[in-house]
Amino acid sequence: MKHTVVRVMCAIGQSGQLGLDGGLPWEGNRAPIYRADVARFFELTRGHVLLAGPKTIASVPDYARTDRELVVVRSSMDPEETLSRFAGRIVFIGGGPPVWDAYARFVSHWDITRLPYDGPADRWFNPNWLLGKT
Repeated sequence: MKHTVVRVMCAIGQSGQLGLDGGLPWEGNRAPIYRADVARFFELTRGHVLLAGPKTIASVPDYARTDRELVVVRSSMDPEETLSRFAGRIVFIGGGPPVWDAYARFVSHWDITRLPYDGPADRWFNPNWLLGKT
């Protein structure tokens, strides 16, 4: 049986910041380091599956919709059953804390970029995800 490779790519601030008011705390920052991070995300997820909540999937720009498979996940969906649909593929889990709480135990690779942001946030990276715990 083919194995599904489950990965997460995310960016955090200097203190582990992930979100603010439903978006990224640094949303709209056009500094090169932030733009490079976004470009890297879309480059590395190209050709693969991106599972995320509806808001994250809706935020994927038009140019990135044709070269990766986008799948909306809901809290009612069983993560193991959902991942089984993608045997032999690389699946990136996006969408932040609620989705990572559900999928952390399946993630084999966490790709975390620490950005120079050190401002306010209302969502934080949970180091227990790295251990497959929520």
